[in-house]
Amino acid sequence: MKDIRKMTYISLLVAMSLVLHIFENMIPVPFITPGAKLGLANIITVIALYTLNYKETFLVLFLRILLSVMFGGSISRLIYSLSGAIFSYLSMVVIKNIGKNHVSIIGVSSVGAVFHNIGQLAAAALVVNTFGVMLYLPIMTIAGVGTGIFVGLTGNFAVSHLKKISKQMGFDFI
Repeated sequence: MKDIRKMTYISLLVAMSLVLHIFENMIPVPFITPGAKLGLANIITVIALYTLNYKETFLVLFLRILLSVMFGGSISRLIYSLSGAIFSYLSMVVIKNIGKNHVSIIGVSSVGAVFHNIGQLAAAALVVNTFGVMLYLPIMTIAGVGTGIFVGLTGNFAVSHLKKISKQMGFDFI
């Protein structure tokens, strides 16, 4: 029964992240830097990071990217999304482990947002064969910290309530 509950929970996280991804694509974001977004689907990644193990969190992240590209993306979107997601995921796991008692969900999320941008810019530099795209990094870092704080605040709120609900419902995996 525990495996079915966990699989259902993972499926719900993937579905919620897809809905947030689709919703975010409908919002016109007036950023100066092309390609900058709010990262609403990353709220679910942060929730998964604090309620599941690392392997399951990566599964949620990978399925969201794969399905979102299948629903309306391109190979270039897959390349940029995967590179940003892998950099972000690895940085969040490292920061979460190193700063267990000293770094909050908000800090972990902000680091993840910045490294997501670094991963995407590194992929872009490889695709266009120039490091000139790295000139976007300062602006993208500022945007990443801002969106990372928003995602972290939202994730922190959701995780605290999920833990309360899971105790009442008897879920031992959250």
